[in-house]
Formats: sequence, C-alpha cells, structure tokens
Amino acid sequence: MKKSQKGVSSRLLSRLAKSIKDGLHAHIVDVKRGAPQVHPDKDTVRNRHGAHRRECLEFSSGFICKNYSSLIKHFASGREIEVERIAPKLQLVSSGTEEARLFRLASLTWSVPVSEGYGRRMRFLVWDSQNDKLIGLIAVGDPVFNLRVRDQLIGWSANDRKLRLVHVMDAYVLGAVPPYNLLLGGKLVASLVRTKELKQAFFDRYSKTSGIISGLDKRSRLVMVTTSSALGRSSVYNRLKLNGTLYFQSIGFTAGFGHFHVPSPLFDKMRTFLTLIKHPYSNGNRFGNGPNWKFRAIRAALESLGISRTFLQHGIHREVFVSQLARNAFQILRGEHQRPNYEGLLSVEDVGALAVERWMSPRALRRPGFVNWRREQVADLLEISNGLSIQIADSLSKEQDVPW
Repeated sequence: MKKSQKGVSSRLLSRLAKSIKDGLHAHIVDVKRGAPQVHPDKDTVRNRHGAHRRECLEFSSGFICKNYSSLIKHFASGREIEVERIAPKLQLVSSGTEEARLFRLASLTWSVPVSEGYGRRMRFLVWDSQNDKLIGLIAVGDPVFNLRVRDQLIGWSANDRKLRLVHVMDAYVLGAVPPYNLLLGGKLVASLVRTKELKQAFFDRYSKTSGIISGLDKRSRLVMVTTSSALGRSSVYNRLKLNGTLYFQSIGFTAGFGHFHVPSPLFDKMRTFLTLIKHPYSNGNRFGNGPNWKFRAIRAALESLGISRTFLQHGIHREVFVSQLARNAFQILRGEHQRPNYEGLLSVEDVGALAVERWMSPRALRRPGFVNWRREQVADLLEISNGLSIQIADSLSKEQDVPW
C-alpha cells in the first residue's frame, strides 16, 4: 500500500478529506443559506442553531431520562409565584451534585445551546426564596483572549491584556427559566452579575491563585464581566439600569465567526485528520489551549484541506456587553489604579427588590398569562420523544407511593 511521507495511507487521508468536505457542504452551507443579512431576526438565529441544538439534546437524552423526574420539582408553575414576593438568592454549584444536574437540565431548555466555559469557571443557580423554585442560571468563566470591541473600549495594549485579563470574566450562561422569563426574569438574572455576592465568590475562589505556567501570583480581582447576546441584538441587556446605575453597556458586535455550526461528528473527523498529519492542534486537552482551541483546530483543518476559512463565518453578529463591578474598572485594567473601588455595589437582595419593582411587577400586570405555565411544559422545551416520555413516566410511577 502506498504511504505518504508521514507514514499514513494516502487513500485513508483522501477518504477522510472527502468526508469532511461533504460534511461541510451538507451542514455549514445549509446553516448559512438564506440569511445574508448582517443582523438576522431571532427566529433566523434560532433556526441556524437548530442542528446544534438537536445534537445536544440527542447527546443528553440519557441524562434527561435519568434525571428529569427527580429535577422537575425545582421548576415553578405560574400559580406558585407571587410576583411581589420574588426574592432571588444565589447558590454556587459544585460538580457532581444535584445542583449541577439541575443546572445542566435547565440549560438544555434554551433554544440556543450553551457553552461549557473554559478555564476558571463558577456556576450559580438563582433561586426564588418565596417558593424555593428555580429562577435562572449564571455561569462565568475565562473570557476569550481576543475580543476587539472589548480591548478597544478598555484601551488595552497586547501586554496590558496579557497582564490583566485575569480581572475579567465572561458570563457564558445568563438567563431565566420559565415562567420567570415570562416576567422579564432575564433582566433580574443579568443584574445579579453586578452584586456583592458574585464579586465575593470570585474573590474567595481566585484571589490567591497563581498562574500555572508563570507561577506568578495573579491577585485576581473581578472588576468587569462581559457577555454576548445569543440571538444577535439583545432586548434583555440593552438599557439595563436600576436606580440610574447602568448594569450592562453595549459596546459593539462580534465579527460573526465561530464553530457552533460545525457538528461534533464532523469536528471529530477534522481532529482525526489533524492527528494523522501530526498537527499540534489535534490535541486540545493540555492546559493553555484556552477557549479558542476548537476554533483554531477547525481553521487548521480547513487550511490543510485547502478550504477557505470563510466557512467559519456563520454570520451571527452577537451584541457584546460589559458590566463594570468596580467604578474604576478601566483604570484597573489599564494598570493606572491598583485597588478596585466597589462603592455602590448592591447585594443580591437589594438588586432583586429593585428588579421586581422596575420590571417584573409591571410585566405581571401587563401580561398575567404567566400563571398558566405548568412545570410539565419543560418536557416540551427538552423535545422529549415518545419513547423517552414513556421511560420518564415509568420512572415517575416507581417513585410514587400509590395507596391501594
């Protein structure tokens, strides 16, 4: 059998390359077809995420079947909510717990699949103290290294960014679950990013950590959180103010490049191809690869196959926002100040009270239909199939004590 210079069967490489190209045509071109506008509407964005969402739900079907019946009790029905009494509280999630399973299940209900985050990560459940039901989710993790609109806003040089990106986190999961989302609960959850409790949770976990590579004391202080709208332009974060304080500021849009539209099976083929040609990006398990590794790996595969990197341009320009927890966040990030000024930062309780008065109570009066939401409708959001429904029903019946 004829071998290439690297000892790999040229026929095998050719077959794999053809399979990848066919997959690119079938998946990526289909995702981009029919939506050339710069800022597509929200339904168009959801449709473009459709294949990725179905893939995530299929991958998680076993998890859903195993955990749905025990976790559904944590979701509220509309009639269980007294809007004026909504009182949020944050719970930091630990891996391997029921809370971690609930976080995962709740995130699967969203129309756009969420990221798992990278590097430093903290996940929070937002509970309603009045009924112990789930309001929403927050997850913050390491931000992407290169984000033009953020870096220009701060006034960073490349060295500034390298030294002080540790003081920034990105809210990669941020939103409310039904029926709280029907009450503008997404605005409440977003506002909780800028609270004393979240700032303190970061301080407790990361303030004394050292760089794994450099060994230097990072002395991390959370002064800014970024986030981006999953559906292009955002109606949740725009003009997000409480008592005259701006909680999120719009700073521009992403360039519309990414990899969500590359299905996992296709990416696995790309990674195999990179492994066969001994490309260093084939291995993404070592520290330091960061959140851009998958993007770089796909780009490397495309370049090796002679395919334009424009296939990575999915066309969804996400609106980018920043929330300044410290009054002197920009000065800290530019190295002009050393001590963050957190004056005016409110507690979760205080922010919750303001949000209920500002958004949620008026919304309940305008749209009282939220009371008709039933927690059982979560199954529809998870697109549970008939077969999975039967398995869940069997599981539920075994847990109930039926009097005879």
